[in-house]
Amino acid sequence: MTWSTADIPDLTGKLALVTGATSGLGYETALELLRHGADVLVAARNPDKAAQAAETLTQKAGRAPTVLELDLADLASVEKAADEVITSYDRLDLLINNAGVMAPPYRETVDGFELQIGTNHLGHFALTGRLMPLLVNGSRVVTVSSFMHKTVRGISKADLRPPAGSYRKWELYGKSKLANLLFMLELDRRARAAGADLLSVGAHPGYAATHLQAAGPELAGNLRQARLAAATTRLVAQSAAAGAWPSLYAATYPDLRPGSFVGPGFFEYRGTPKVVLPTRTAQDAGLAKELWDWSVEATGVDPALTVPR
Repeated sequence: MTWSTADIPDLTGKLALVTGATSGLGYETALELLRHGADVLVAARNPDKAAQAAETLTQKAGRAPTVLELDLADLASVEKAADEVITSYDRLDLLINNAGVMAPPYRETVDGFELQIGTNHLGHFALTGRLMPLLVNGSRVVTVSSFMHKTVRGISKADLRPPAGSYRKWELYGKSKLANLLFMLELDRRARAAGADLLSVGAHPGYAATHLQAAGPELAGNLRQARLAAATTRLVAQSAAAGAWPSLYAATYPDLRPGSFVGPGFFEYRGTPKVVLPTRTAQDAGLAKELWDWSVEATGVDPALTVPR
């Protein structure tokens, strides 16, 4: 199969929200959606970076996005951002849960959860749940995971708040990415069971050159390691633009089946996107239901699927 961004259909009249859109995959995703006619909300934690990204997106796409302030590591910020969207719009055609943190030193969210689980999974779970009233009549939710979900064999409720002394950054990153897939597939199961007109799909970028690889060492104050990570990534990884292809394919391909997971075609490392398989653990419906219940308890948000009349 061949596919490129030229195959993205006309998105005029569609509204999309992309988290983590100030750089990397989110930026490239927002750029292509704008170029193909969509109205795009770029959701980001840092207002200055968001304004700068919006300016360059406008220059490149010829159309301006709307900035939405959102800190996924703060559930109050998630609620405020979702309320703003619900107040301003009557539907949301594309929700792309893209933002994430990778392998930082031990940190907690505002609400006391481990930063990676709290940002990558719980923040997006709460955002999706609060935006559910707008996700109707064929809306898509694209949840961005990673091939690192293959490195772990499970997740437990204790992983939401692990003791700092037992923290293993790469293990928790893998579990956060496993959580993304468990959530995506459980949302798909619940949508189909309820008869809701909602398509829940997933994507992963393979190995793409973004700032994510250097962000962890930067948080730890290890600038030498951050520079090395950035240099290595530039040498061996595909571009952020190519890394965004699976997300864009998942967001726009007309005949994508519910619950599909899209990744790069060349050994899931790089190249043209295609549908790939999550691990058996990611497809464990029992574990997915447990994670859903833990997430409802943790966030206070219970996503209610809207059934068409």
